[in-house]
Amino acid sequence: MTNKEKLYSKFESELLVRPDDIDMNNHVHMTKYLDYLLFARFDQMAKDYKLPMDEFLKRGYTWVATSISIDYKRSLFLGDHVIIQTQILEISGAQVRINYWIIRKDTKKIAAEGKANFSLVSIESGKPVRIPQDILEKYTI
Repeated sequence: MTNKEKLYSKFESELLVRPDDIDMNNHVHMTKYLDYLLFARFDQMAKDYKLPMDEFLKRGYTWVATSISIDYKRSLFLGDHVIIQTQILEISGAQVRINYWIIRKDTKKIAAEGKANFSLVSIESGKPVRIPQDILEKYTI
């Protein structure tokens, strides 16, 4: 089975919408959805993949977002509990492509969803590097 055919685990993180997430229209500002996605990725790297960002940095790597799409479905408001689900869609070379969903917990309705690409990059050279086998093993759960 190739990485393109593999089904990957779906993980979730939870947070509470804070006052500084709210914009002049009295709902979560569009840029905060990116913050929610990045929060979930860092949280899940440590909690679910057992490979926190610190481990990448120690090895001389970092992750760089190369593209992110967001489809907004419903507004989120102050005090809403939010679930952020992510699931790897594909792993190829230096790149991981994920699906994500931002869900209002009490209604179980999707507030936003999208896809994101992240590339593993050498801190020293600034260039993408093929994801090492031991990292692939942790990411393919």
